[in-house]
Amino acid sequence: MTMKCISVYTNSFELFSDIFEQVLESPPQENEDILVEGVTVSGSGDVPEQYIERMRQKPEVVVMKEKERNIMILQHGNVFEICLPAEEEAV
Repeated sequence: MTMKCISVYTNSFELFSDIFEQVLESPPQENEDILVEGVTVSGSGDVPEQYIERMRQKPEVVVMKEKERNIMILQHGNVFEICLPAEEEAV
């Protein structure tokens, strides 16, 4: 299964939390950068599930999961990556 990934360039969890729903409501297209409340948000395209598994193994990566919508959030350095199941794009 591939996941659609959105990168949010901030190291502030509070700021990320504030804009999270907004980003999900109108996500950028693949290779598109948008600004949400002054934060750059990029459509990173599809990533294989192995990418997420590899990232989970790294000690510097924080992994959060939202079970209801099957959303994975990876935080490392100054970026949060929101990974959504790719087939839910048509919603």
